[in-house]
Amino acid sequence: MSGAQHVVSSLMRESLMDRSVIARTQVPVRAILPKLNVIQIGGLSIMDRGQSAVLPVLDEIIANQAEHTQVVGVGPGVRARHILSVGLDLGLPTGALATLSAKSAAQNAYMVSCLLASHGFVYLEAPFIVQLLPAMLAAARGAVFNGVPPYDVWEHPPAIGKIPGHGSDAGSYLVGEVFGARNVILIKDVDGLYTDDPKTNPDATFIPEIRAADLIAMKLRTLPIEPVVLDLLTKAKLVKSVRIINGLVPGNLTRALAGEPVGSVIRS
Repeated sequence: MSGAQHVVSSLMRESLMDRSVIARTQVPVRAILPKLNVIQIGGLSIMDRGQSAVLPVLDEIIANQAEHTQVVGVGPGVRARHILSVGLDLGLPTGALATLSAKSAAQNAYMVSCLLASHGFVYLEAPFIVQLLPAMLAAARGAVFNGVPPYDVWEHPPAIGKIPGHGSDAGSYLVGEVFGARNVILIKDVDGLYTDDPKTNPDATFIPEIRAADLIAMKLRTLPIEPVVLDLLTKAKLVKSVRIINGLVPGNLTRALAGEPVGSVIRS
């Protein structure tokens, strides 16, 4: 066509599966929201306990909003486990189970957004958080989102079983990684990582800090974090750590936001 311009690209006529081409894409990544703090509220560990656990955590989020920009991811709870059990019994595939699990997390996130609404927090549906979060934070004090990533029927089948691997821990971490967040803090009902479940084994040893690859190599029987997050950390470009804290202990979130050594840190 007359007057048409040729678009020059270093990737034209290249296979994006070629290892040498992929290696050339290792360029510096820009943090979009470097002051952002992603806070993930566990569904089973915090939400299912009701107001005795949830309201103190939200009060602490509110108390820190003047100093720290926060977005709150919320996980599913026992309702998701019930529906997963039914779905497994019916023989549903992993993608269908992931779609069902996300519904419970969305309900929890909406409840949290209602409780934080008077303090300027808005609710964002999972598919729109990347497009709308920067604009929302320019107009609002914070945001709440469904922590389960919206893979839905595109959820990757796990190596063992059919339970979806990407839950609210993974979704909250990925939001932090995309925006280059300052912190990703996972609020649970344990003090952090242990060599075994401290609720059943009083001799379990606390792990204050560890590399993701080393934690993977330990092959622990149980973890307070989704294993897929450890794999994501080994590939991190911007967010090189996550912190697990006990949300049932008053002041832990404030200390974590201030950078104090609380809970357990998993580094890339």
